[in-house]
Amino acid sequence: MASTALTQWAYGLAERMLSEPLPRRWAHSLGVARRAQSLSPVLGGDADLLEAAAVLHDVGYSPSIATTGFHPLDGARFLRDQEGADERVTRLVAHHSCALLEAEERGLRQELETEFELERPELVDALILSDMTTTPDGCPTTSTARVTEIVQRYGPDTVVGRFIQRAAPEIHAAVARVDRRMAAAGSSHPM
Repeated sequence: MASTALTQWAYGLAERMLSEPLPRRWAHSLGVARRAQSLSPVLGGDADLLEAAAVLHDVGYSPSIATTGFHPLDGARFLRDQEGADERVTRLVAHHSCALLEAEERGLRQELETEFELERPELVDALILSDMTTTPDGCPTTSTARVTEIVQRYGPDTVVGRFIQRAAPEIHAAVARVDRRMAAAGSSHPM
């Protein structure tokens, strides 16, 4: 599948799965994809791949496919088993935004690790930045504000609240790594 065809397919699928049942999640996914586009100066030939993963990263929230209640695993399984999606896109969706830590909180780490390999660290970092610097409504934000918002929305003692607090140092480190790469390339991601 050519890169342009990959992104077109990804946008169409994400829209079908999210826009009607979860319009706010769809707005967030579009914002994450915009952030991913802004990182193209450091992504080279993987820019379209990251954009496709970005727009699809939350597809596992779709009520029609949510089975475990853990959206990275549900989304990746759906993409692999029902859509025959690009393996790299599927791996990025499976592991987006420190998903292994949340999988651990949910007792699903072994399943996630066994079924889906990690993608290249630079792409994992780029997807973390794209997701964790985008508000639930699709607007730009900082990773610090995003982590705070997630803790407030879910509560500090919930599965998601505990996970995001544990993941925060790695989230901020990933954002810093991408920022350094963008600066070295003479670019910066827009705020």
